[in-house]
Amino acid sequence: MKTIILNVSSILFFVCSIIGSAFAQSKVAAKRPNIIVILADDLGYSDLGCYGGEINTPNLDWLASQGVRSTSFYNASRCCPTRASLLTGLYPHTAGIGNMTTDQKAPGYRGQLTSNTVTIAQVLKDAGYQTGMVGKWHVSETKPLPEKEEQLRWLDHQIQDKAFADTSSYPTHKGFQKYYGNIWGVVDFFDPFSLVNGTTPVKNVPADFYYTNVLGDSAVAYIDYFAKNGDPFFMYVAFTAPHWPLQALEKDIQKYEDTYKKGWEHIRTQRYQKMIHLGMINPKQIPLSDFMHDGKTWENNPDSIWDARAMAVHAAMVDCLDQNVGKLIDQLKKTGELENTFIMFLSDNGASPERPEEFGPGYDRSGTTRNGEKVSFSVNKDVLPGSQTTHMGIGRQWANAINTPFRYWKAKEHEGGINTPFIAYWPQGINSTNKFNRVPAHIIDLMATCIEVSGASYPQTFEGNTITPSPGKSLLPVLNGKITNQLHDELFWEHNGAAALRQGDWKIVRLEEKADWELYNLAVDRTETNNLAKKFPARVSQMKEKWHQLANQYQVFPKPAAQ
Repeated sequence: MKTIILNVSSILFFVCSIIGSAFAQSKVAAKRPNIIVILADDLGYSDLGCYGGEINTPNLDWLASQGVRSTSFYNASRCCPTRASLLTGLYPHTAGIGNMTTDQKAPGYRGQLTSNTVTIAQVLKDAGYQTGMVGKWHVSETKPLPEKEEQLRWLDHQIQDKAFADTSSYPTHKGFQKYYGNIWGVVDFFDPFSLVNGTTPVKNVPADFYYTNVLGDSAVAYIDYFAKNGDPFFMYVAFTAPHWPLQALEKDIQKYEDTYKKGWEHIRTQRYQKMIHLGMINPKQIPLSDFMHDGKTWENNPDSIWDARAMAVHAAMVDCLDQNVGKLIDQLKKTGELENTFIMFLSDNGASPERPEEFGPGYDRSGTTRNGEKVSFSVNKDVLPGSQTTHMGIGRQWANAINTPFRYWKAKEHEGGINTPFIAYWPQGINSTNKFNRVPAHIIDLMATCIEVSGASYPQTFEGNTITPSPGKSLLPVLNGKITNQLHDELFWEHNGAAALRQGDWKIVRLEEKADWELYNLAVDRTETNNLAKKFPARVSQMKEKWHQLANQYQVFPKPAAQ
């Protein structure tokens, strides 16, 4: 009898163990993943090591090696329109930011997220996620003070009793429970304007402050806080690097002191060859486009010392960004959250050709430091960039070089303006590793992706407002190889008259409103080197008609009245 009782007890224990184990496993399986979106600012398509670049980016390279890299991921070609699309899943005009963050009194140009929108943070917060953001917001209406001198005093931190925008438009009123970052766009990396913690202005920063590092440290602190609370979290980490002004820590600049002394064309060729070696591109399908040099060669460049230094500073800014991505990865490992965290990395547009030194002080560009040191906006390249007292950019030649292999750059709808490196990492949810994905996708797809990953629902109404349906689609079938051809019937762009439409492998694009439409077959000409508009006029006509239909649908029209 004892033997029977022991056997029954053993059986009960074994059965209970199985049930307990299954319950524990179901709890693990049911735990929704954390989601982190990391956004770079004005990053070149080929800047990262894993995309062909010579810049040291081991942490992003590691994420790529463990996840999926897209070769055809699109943004909205400019900072705030892209951010509006990322946050809402809508095309930027539909979200109210078809241009920049000034209210131009037309439906698609209100300069801030409009009442028909809902953010990823709002949707996921309602689904039980903890939500936090650090970095560049740039989707609130930004109004300068009436007098330029008063505006400059505000930029110089001499006026500190004024909100940087309507606080009801800040991240903490758009679904983010925690926020530390800048409300406006441009920053002094050593002492940013429009810096807030929640809605409270940050009036002073320590002497050793460097913004990219502070954003990384803040993101780490948020991860630590969220991990202790148990519920999954959504984080949006919006770095301002490597957007101008060219400002970096000297220790990072010195790593690249000699890297760019052979010039633009050398770097383009080097990156292109590395892309081929990585298996990222097929040179027969993606020829290297002609260098957009404005008649300059490195050999006849009288400013080669300055230009090499400028690109070294840009590289240092990217390097520092990557260091801080490493901090996030390390913190996720420490908290045991890395394996169940879905990380997406991308840039808001292609590299910037702008030379802000030509703009001079004003609007969002301070003319002096807090303690009164004059900031150089020299257009003569007689002051080397990199320190807090300089305000400069890399210019067109470097922008073209670091967008290898494409033409054009930020604010244009050619491939160099709208392509971004895109890395997706999620060990528990993405099957493919160390592979390139070539299915065209768009920043409007992030909302749908976050909804599928989190189990949330996109609302029809929110806080009493009717919400515009998102045209975006989840990226998970693409990332897992279930969709291998097309995710969208068409993709659409417009910014300041520059415009494009992609249908399958065909793309029409124009440089400005009065320019002729160009036509390219991206299946054999990703770099847009062979304009087929005259050969296929009927296709151009049909695609132009579709573009105008979508432009009306997505509120490109009516255009703002001339100011």
